[in-house]
Amino acid sequence: MNQNYMKEKPIFPLLLSMAIPMALSMLVNSLYNIIDSYFIAQISEEAMTALSLVYPIQNFINAAAIGFGIGINAMISYHLGAQNQEKADMAATQGLILATIHGILLTFAGIAVMPVFLKIFTSSETVASLGIRYCIIAFSFTISIVLGITFEKIFQAVGSMKVTMASMMCGCIANIILDPVLIFGLGPFPAMGIEGAALATGLGQSLTLIIYLAIYGLRPIRVHIRRQYLSLQKKMVRELYSIGISATLNLALPSILISSLNAILAAYSEVYILVLGIYYKLQTFLYLPANGIIQGMRPLIGYNYGAGEQKRVKQLYQIVLGMSSVIMIIGMLICLLIPGHLMGLFTHTPQTIHVGETALRVISAGFFVSSVSVTSSGALEGLGKGLPSLVISLCRYILILIPAAFLLSKIFGPIGVWNAFWIAETITAAIAWSIYHKCVKIHSQTS
Repeated sequence: MNQNYMKEKPIFPLLLSMAIPMALSMLVNSLYNIIDSYFIAQISEEAMTALSLVYPIQNFINAAAIGFGIGINAMISYHLGAQNQEKADMAATQGLILATIHGILLTFAGIAVMPVFLKIFTSSETVASLGIRYCIIAFSFTISIVLGITFEKIFQAVGSMKVTMASMMCGCIANIILDPVLIFGLGPFPAMGIEGAALATGLGQSLTLIIYLAIYGLRPIRVHIRRQYLSLQKKMVRELYSIGISATLNLALPSILISSLNAILAAYSEVYILVLGIYYKLQTFLYLPANGIIQGMRPLIGYNYGAGEQKRVKQLYQIVLGMSSVIMIIGMLICLLIPGHLMGLFTHTPQTIHVGETALRVISAGFFVSSVSVTSSGALEGLGKGLPSLVISLCRYILILIPAAFLLSKIFGPIGVWNAFWIAETITAAIAWSIYHKCVKIHSQTS
């Protein structure tokens, strides 16, 4: 294939060829998350509550892996666009080394912090015990998760979206099959309960990594892990972290948000904490198709930015914004029309379903406008502008939503927390639109 296809092929078909495999794999991944939670909900409502409380730490670990992977992806794409093969190889090699170090640190930190973390949000010994039992096994696979995500971003950077789709889907399908087998003890396997869910997750993610390693070994790609770049160089490390830290914070902010909202909702009832946890499971399904498209956009926008193709950068942003908007409208309609059925996937308690129906209907009012923030933040990361992207996410998750949730809860009770979502999304969308176009305009004037 012509190595310049990222800047020569027509925009829309090129974007579809990159985005559709990612959107499909993300949909399968989100389906796995829902099925995983569905099986855990069959254990008990306490198990589902434990999973909801564990989610912020689990999300932070994934955020650290994905965020730094985005830094690797952006550097590889940019240097390939600038026709600098050595720098692209260096970014892949040194990014992989640093990711391995991250995986080791996150494994021990995640397991160590969980007992204290869980006791902050629940007084139930059963819930805390279930959470700890889940985490000890799930977090033991952190290195596999981090390395799998790193290879995913390397393959994406060179346009090998079908490889990442196949690898992720195999891991997710294995996970879905193993869940009931290990949780309930089918065939020769013992019933492991919540530990079985954690083991199924870890084995599925390990399979994904094995597939990446096998394909990399059998079919070389445009970037290579090279021995001469094993010694870390300050400039490359700085470039990787300048994007990776911002992207990690972008993705980790929901963990801070969820923990803060859990603290607000705990004053009313654990039912609201459970509903919030269920919402974020469902949100994964609703937002990941859009995020799949944005992942397809990142290497394209980075490559064309490095190649000086400003017109194509603008076209990519506009097309992705339109596609994301359509997806979010569909998600909003689903939440408005069948909220009870969605909540019923995870709980059979009438009170919880009733509270969840209200939450989904109110929160979904902000889905459409959120497409502006999500697209702008992803595009800025692809352009290597991590700090402006972080500002958007700070507004979306922390600076507006948490204060609004706190104040509105004092006036309206728990429903005030749900209304804070669409208010924050609307304000952040206006800020994101301004930040993105200001950054692009400044670059155009200086280039």
